[in-house]
Parts: sequence; structure tokens; C-alpha cells
Amino acid sequence: RRQTGPVGGSPSEEEAELLAKAGHLAARHFAPDSSNTDITRGSFRRRTAGYMYRSLPAMVLLASVTGTACFQAAPGFVRSSASRLFLSGRPSVSKSAFRSSSSRVPAHQRYGKMVAAEEKAEKSEKSEGVVLNPDFKFNMEDIVSVCKRRGFVFQSSEIYNGFNGFYDYGPLGVELKGNIKRVWWRDMVHRREDMVGLDSSIIAAPAIWQSSGHVDGFSDPMVDCKVSKLRYRADQLFYGKVELEDGEVIGYVSVLESGTMQEEAEKAADKMKRKAAKQGAIKPIKLLEVAECPEDELALVPSPATGEPGSLTPPRAFNLMFQTQVGAMSDASSSAYLRPETAQGIFVNFKNVQQTARTKVPFGIAQIGKAFRNEITPRNFIFRSREFEQMEIEYFIPPDDDAWPKYHQEWIDNCYNWLLDIGVKKELIDLDVHEKDKLAHYARACTDVAFKFPFGRSELLGVAARGDFDLSAHAKGSGKKMEYNCEETKRKYVPHVIEPSIGVDRLFLALVCSAYDEDTVGGEPRSVLRFTPAIAPIKCAILPLVKNKPELLEKAREIYSKLQMRYNVVWDQSGAIGRRYRRMDEVGTPFCVTVDFDTLEDGTVTIRDRDTTEQRRVKIDELYSFLSKEIDGF
Repeated sequence: RRQTGPVGGSPSEEEAELLAKAGHLAARHFAPDSSNTDITRGSFRRRTAGYMYRSLPAMVLLASVTGTACFQAAPGFVRSSASRLFLSGRPSVSKSAFRSSSSRVPAHQRYGKMVAAEEKAEKSEKSEGVVLNPDFKFNMEDIVSVCKRRGFVFQSSEIYNGFNGFYDYGPLGVELKGNIKRVWWRDMVHRREDMVGLDSSIIAAPAIWQSSGHVDGFSDPMVDCKVSKLRYRADQLFYGKVELEDGEVIGYVSVLESGTMQEEAEKAADKMKRKAAKQGAIKPIKLLEVAECPEDELALVPSPATGEPGSLTPPRAFNLMFQTQVGAMSDASSSAYLRPETAQGIFVNFKNVQQTARTKVPFGIAQIGKAFRNEITPRNFIFRSREFEQMEIEYFIPPDDDAWPKYHQEWIDNCYNWLLDIGVKKELIDLDVHEKDKLAHYARACTDVAFKFPFGRSELLGVAARGDFDLSAHAKGSGKKMEYNCEETKRKYVPHVIEPSIGVDRLFLALVCSAYDEDTVGGEPRSVLRFTPAIAPIKCAILPLVKNKPELLEKAREIYSKLQMRYNVVWDQSGAIGRRYRRMDEVGTPFCVTVDFDTLEDGTVTIRDRDTTEQRRVKIDELYSFLSKEIDGF
């Protein structure tokens, strides 16, 4: 496919200048040992085909300048794709060759953006031109795909077809999860004078769970489908009566809990009306939990699996605790449980912590740890799984009736503002105050922070006023006093408790949903995760402009090694600088530091901001303080 002479007509003055820059840039990449920028066909042939493929845009631009057939050494499909672009002057190649098929801008203009991106950054601030997409929407499948593709979350035991309700966190996932826990501990424990920490065991004496009520009462209502053999949580399965305006009942519909269950029920009711050949409007369908369905009405409710009525069993209690055996014997005396929550470990250690830490009421004990629940129907990805991690606080307060409302509201405000600070979108959360008839028997009040997940609105964080139920129950069960001796008032009492609690996995999912976005940069669509710097799994990327200049690489490595001492940073020297920026955007890296030829001359580097794409030059000494301020806040 040898070509001679200029292609596509004579370029304009502006285009000629741009193409000349491309020629010098390509010469620097392909022949760093030569000052001759007139790259010949033979010199290209001596380069590897793989490198030529990665540098295809620069090759096309260079060919436009030199009129040289420079594709002979490249793989066949690259040669043909490049030649098509070379002849037509526009990108008619597939995504696999150029990663883009949307633009119809001439190649010498379009890939000129790459050339500009690879040139050294100007001293003044600049931006790649971000255009936000306010209509960007995603569903749960998109979130699961992003988490798998970027290495955040994998299905547990995937090579064995998975294990329902369990998940593994990948390289970026474990970093993000660790940052969530680290920031929570920093803000809730280290930065408060009235908080201490604890790490209690996952398996404890079975009597603890007997006293707390978990053995007898920690259960969910369950129904079975006798035909399909599937099981459902009865409080997550809803039914509704399909009734015409004239009062005629033509049947019942059932739907699983979701953000669209009302629409699903209405569609099912409309289909039922057509099938029954009935006329007239249907009354609004009121959905109720199957757990509250009377037995005579349950026989008329269809199973979600079969659509036929009469196959659901009456609801029954299903205990959610995982049972295990401790020791060499396997009898009733060796039975124990994996903890279903971390709170009880705090309550049974109340006296130990209070006396050794010399704390005074009001004070709190915080804990982060694993918990296990044998969920009937784990679903919605990591939102409801069988193994999960909790961050809980038991904040002990005086028992006076006028004390708990103040502390309860303080913790609601504190937790709500903390969620906003770490990057949860304000428009996606609101407060859900529990009605008195929905409270646990021991609770005085409970307020949830609810999040609008793609599958619907659901609890993210809860703040409960638990009274003295737990300490009193363990005092009774163990025979040990759980009183606090107040030196100021000279009285002894069992403290009451305010409990802020949040699941790490649910917060992980909420942060990914809040951060996931798509915009347009330089006319090209960009997928980006907008994590706050404190939460982002990778804090910064170090990008040497070229990889064939030892002195430049040495300076970049020096910066990289220093930042490694404090943050999780990455080194990336592969590909065009624009492509490296995009890779970092996709995993939520807030800052990229480019080390170029000016760095060797004046000791400055380019810092590029993920969200705005603005670039600025700073001295290397100022780089560390800048990152500390942005990531750590000081």
C-alpha cells in the first residue's frame, strides 16, 4: 500500500504547523537516538509491530507530513486500517484500531488533540474542556459490570460458578473498602475525645446470643413456593388485590420488593384484566407484605415463580444465624454461632472498656468487623449478602428521659454530614423516621438515612435509641452488674445507648453509585468515577512523558517513591498521555502528575485534576503539600 506525495490535498497553514509538530513528536518516540526527523520506511520496519499499533495515530500524522508508506512492518489489519484512514482523511476504522468511531473530524485535526496533549504543559492553567452530561443514567447491571471490569468486586468462587450471597473484593475494591474504614475510624474515633475502639471475636459464648434474644427472635418471615421449591422473605414479597371500579375482584398479583414494584403490579393487573376479558378501569393497587396476609387471602395470592395462586406456604420464622461447632465434639454442647452483628461484643465488654480506658458517660465504643447472616434471598449485589462488614458505635448516655433525644439527634446530624463529606450525593439520600409501631420492642426511636440505589430506595445507615435493653439483658444472663458509677452525681445506673450503625459494603455500593458518571472531554465521551480524594483507591498516578529518557524516568521514580511512603500511587509509562489520563479517570484517581522535559530544567511537574481536567505547573517541593491538603485536609 505504498503511497507517495501528499495525501488528501495540500494542508492549510494551521494544519501544516500541526503536522510538523506531529513529525517531530513521532521522531522523538521512534528514533530517540537520531536527530533526523525525516523518518524513513526502513526505520519504521525496524520497530516492533506492537509498538506501531499503539502509536498508530502518530504514524498516520507523520505519514501525512513525509508522504512515506510507513505501515509495511505493522500487522495486516493495522496496515489496512491505517491505509483507509490515510487515504480518506477521516476515521473510517473500527473501534479496535482507534478506540473511537463517533467522530467525523478529519484525522489531522482529530489526532492533533493527542499531539497537543503530549506536548509539555504550559505554565498557566489549562483544561481539556469538560462538558457534563446531566442526562446520564445507569442501572444495577452497569454498576456490577463496572465493579467487575475495573477490579473492585468479584463473585466469590466464580470459577466454580459462584456462591450466592458472597463476594470477593479485588485490587481496587480492597483499597476503596480500606479507605472507607480508615476515614470512618479517623473521624469517629481519633478526632473525638469521647470515643474508644474495640475488636471483639466473631465467635463468642452461645449464652450471649441467648440473652440478647437472637436465638429466639433473630429471624425473618419466610414463605415457600410448593411448586418451584423457591423461598422468599415474606416481608420482601408484596401482593395486591386487582379490583375493578364496579367492585368486581378479578384476582391478585404478587411482586418482589423493588423500586419499580408498583409499576410491575399495575402491568400484571392490566394483563390479568385482558386475559379475563373484563371491561372497566382498575382501582389503584395497594401493595401489602405477604408477611401480613391473612391465611384465607394467601390462598389467592400467586407465586412469583409460577404465577399460579395457592402454591405459597404460610409465613414462618427462619433464624438468620449461622451455626457452627467448636471443639472436637459435635453435639449440642459444642454448638456456637457466627455473630450476626458486632454490637453484642461491645455490650459484653462495657465494663472492661469503661474501667481500663477510664471513660466517663457520655462516651462511645466503636467497632469495625465482619458479621454473618443466613439471608433467605441475598440480592442486589453487595447490598444484601450473607457475609458483610459493619461499622458500629454504642454511645452510652445517662438514663434520664430528657437526655436521649438530644444525643439521638446529634448522631443523626453527625452521620448525615459525614456521608456527604466522603462523597455520597446529597440528592440521593434522605431521612426515614420509623413509626412507633415499626420499632423494635426495646427501641425508643430509630431514624435511617435512606439511599436511592438503582434498584430502589433502601436503608444505608441507622441511628437507634436502644434504651438499656442490651446491658440489662446481659446483666441478667451473666449475673454480673453492668452499672456505671457516676462520681459527679454519686449515683449508679445502667446507661442507655444510642447506636449509629452502617454496613461497609452498602456504603461501598452507595459511593460507587454516587461517583459513577459520564461526561465529554475534548469532544469524546469519558467514563469517570468521581471519588473524593480521601476515599479514592488510587490517590495519584505518576506519568513520565516518555519512557526512553533515563534522566526523566529517574526523576519520576524519585517522586513516585516518596509518594509511596504515604499513599497508594501508581506508575504508568505506557501509551499516549491522554490515554493514560483516561485510564486513571475510569478508576477514580483524583490526580495525575506528569514528569516532562521541563521538570529536568526547572524542577516543576504538571498536576492534572480528574474532575475539571485542569492542569497546572507546580514545583516538586510544593507537590507533596498540595496532595496532603487535598487528600488529608491539612
